[in-house]
Amino acid sequence: MEISDKKIIKAKILHTSRDVVWKKWTTQKGLYSFFGKENKIEITPGGPYEIYFILDNPEGLRGSEGCIVLSFLPEEMLSFTWNAPPVFMDLRESTHLTWVILTFKKISDDLTEVVLTHTGWPVDPEWTKVYDYFVKAWDVVLNNLEKSIKK
Repeated sequence: MEISDKKIIKAKILHTSRDVVWKKWTTQKGLYSFFGKENKIEITPGGPYEIYFILDNPEGLRGSEGCIVLSFLPEEMLSFTWNAPPVFMDLRESTHLTWVILTFKKISDDLTEVVLTHTGWPVDPEWTKVYDYFVKAWDVVLNNLEKSIKK
């Protein structure tokens, strides 16, 4: 499968320390605080990075089951695989996973920039629908992250 050079890049400056933002993405409690969903994560290469968006769905169709941590640098970078949502069943059932890279830049003690890059998109018109979906979805996620910090 040929991979395109398409990337979704989103950035958000958050009024909190880098360690707080890191914990939001790397702990079950942290993820729950802005995704609002059950999850299973282990920040170790090959560890699960699963968020269960629809608990009533059958196993395998609840969210990011099967996604894993690719790599990380504590408080600097986290990368993980990501699948197509259940609404794109044909693509979800393919063996291909895209990947997400998060970087955390300390601007000051209480200001952090998080940059999300979602890449690994196949050269396939069907995958364009998933790409378009995540162009919007990641904005919602980062806005929810910001709201969770303001609480």
